[in-house]
This record gives sequence, structure tokens and C-alpha cells, in this order.
Amino acid sequence: MKKLLILAMCILSMLCTACGSTTDENVATDNNSTEETLKIGLMPDIDSIPFIIAQEKGYFKDEGVNVELQYFKSAMDRDSALQSGNLDGGVSDMLAAGFAKAGGFDVKITSSTNGNYCLIAGTGNTAKSLAEMKGQNISVSKNTIIEFVLDEMLAQNNMTEADINKTVIPQIPTRLEMLQNGKLDGAVLPEPMGSIAVKNGSHLVNSSEAMKINPGVMVFTNDSVENKKEAIKAMYRAYDKAVDYLNSTPQEEYMDLVIETAGLPPATKDAMVMPKYMKAALPEKSDWDKSINWLNKKELVTEKYNYEDIVSDILTK
Repeated sequence: MKKLLILAMCILSMLCTACGSTTDENVATDNNSTEETLKIGLMPDIDSIPFIIAQEKGYFKDEGVNVELQYFKSAMDRDSALQSGNLDGGVSDMLAAGFAKAGGFDVKITSSTNGNYCLIAGTGNTAKSLAEMKGQNISVSKNTIIEFVLDEMLAQNNMTEADINKTVIPQIPTRLEMLQNGKLDGAVLPEPMGSIAVKNGSHLVNSSEAMKINPGVMVFTNDSVENKKEAIKAMYRAYDKAVDYLNSTPQEEYMDLVIETAGLPPATKDAMVMPKYMKAALPEKSDWDKSINWLNKKELVTEKYNYEDIVSDILTK
């Protein structure tokens, strides 16, 4: 158990530790290509894997697009690179897109992704449902997709924030450590950290996937959507090829590549739970409506942006 916890902490520190910029060894691109280049920002998580596969298998090149993958260790650094013009797009979430638009930076959501966010009950906690966790301490990071998912879980169970003790712990490594040490009754964690916690003695109570809400998305700058439309379409064709590969290939055949490319510890091979990937598609309007309503209700964003204001139809044209 101790080894698993150390492994989890290594992964999580990579996700949360700030980094100024990517280095040469963190950038993957086909330098011999003369095609237009798309610069895509990724995090070391399951949403990045189709891009890694598409690069390794040559699917981008086959579709006539040069894609430069840049890996970031914090969402803040990824978003800074996007807003400074160093990226064309990146894997993100609806709440971050809403914050960006409210801040005057025009981004467009172009597709959904496969991110999953899990409510995990701590070691020794026998609760099997959120209703059974009434009055317990559940940890989140405030004003983020993590808190949004917990609030959606509460709503689906006809519960409110008053029914639990929402404990704010911004750093995911600290949140996981306290959960494993019995100092928290539960916590909301992104994958693959949720699966690592389960392997380390905790258990899954609920997830965004089980609730059929999907706030994870791919975003591009409005400038890239307008001026690199064909390149983005080619990227998505390659992405879909990678999805076909992932859904038909045993995990052990590509996990070593993923671990090396994304910079994950080798032992994650046994801890990471792979999803059934979906091909690129527009997000559900209901997911956006829930996201913007939540931002408005918390007065984090004052404008009521419509689905058409934030979502591009580039995949359907």
C-alpha cells in the first residue's frame, strides 16, 4: 500500500506542480513536415492518450497535418500558453472555457473528451452512496470542475451543500494523502488518481461518467478555428483513427509508450484504468447548460453564454 501511495503522489505532483514552459524533450512533432502546424497543449492524463497514439502511429502525417504536442504539468500553465498565443488548442473543460470567455479571451469548444471525475470514499469508510455520506467531510478544489462534479452529484441525490462538509483542499496530492490517511471521509479525484486511490484501499462511490455528465472538452482559440480549419479537421480524422486503435488493442501493447511520452512512472501501467474512447463529437448542450448555470449561480461568471456562443460547429461542417 505504501508503494502505491508513493506512486500516486508522484503522478499527482506532476499534475499540480507549476511549470514555466515546456522543454524541447516535452514537445513531439514531425520536423520534416511542410504542412501547417497545430500546437496542442496536453496534460499527463487519459485525455492525452489518443493524441500520443496518433503521433506515434503517424496518423497526423497520414492526414496531412503537422501536430506539435506540448505537455504541461498544471492547467494554469496550459491556459497561460493558450492565452499567450503559444498554443492553438488544448484539452480542457467547460468551466475553464467559460472563465476564459468571461475574461475576454475568445476560445471555442470543438469536441468532448473522455475525462472522468470520481467521488472516492476513504479507507475504512463503509458508505456505498452519496446519501450515506451525509454529514461527512468530502474534499474538493474550490471553483473548479472538481467542485462542479460534486455539486452535480448532490443535486442528483436531492441533496445540498448543507448535507455534507465540503472541505477545500486545492492540492490534489494533499487531498489524496489525507484521504488515504483517514483524515477525510471522501474526496473527488480525476482519473487516473481515482483508480489509484481505489487500488490503495479506498472505494468508488460515484463518478461523472456514471452520472452521464461530461464537462471535459477540447478547445481552440477562435483565431485557430477561423484560420486553421482544415488542419483542425485533419487532426480530428487522425484522432478518430487513434480511438479505433485504442478501443481494439490490448492496453499492455501501448502503455509503455504512453508512460514514457507523458512522463508517467512505469508502475502506472498497473494502476491506470483505460476508458472506452469515443470518437470526436460535439459536447451535449445539456452539459454546457449545467456548466454555465453553475458558474452563474456561484457568480463566477456574470454572462449567460449560450451553447452557440462557445461551441464551434467545425466538426459538422
